[in-house]
Amino acid sequence: MENYIAERELLYSLKGDYAKKKFVVRISAPYLIKEGSVNFQFHSGAAACKIEIDGLPQSFVEEVYGVDSIQALAMATDVDPYLKGLEKKYDLYWLSGDPYFEG
Repeated sequence: MENYIAERELLYSLKGDYAKKKFVVRISAPYLIKEGSVNFQFHSGAAACKIEIDGLPQSFVEEVYGVDSIQALAMATDVDPYLKGLEKKYDLYWLSGDPYFEG
């Protein structure tokens, strides 16, 4: 089980469908990158966070890296680019039912 430190609950519907279902976006606590766990060079103190989207028909987990834990966390909490990529298949909404993205 991951150590999640933040989450956002949202709704989605398949394009052309009005039935809305709940899903959640979770951000893990930053953790130090270990030697051999990635295929690129990094300096001591480099960290990562996981972004997980749970509740959609397909699973989604992305690891985001930073030069330190603050940068990794800052990059991971910017979830909108990941959610924007889902718009091809889904309409996204706040729990209130309002569209997540304007326009």
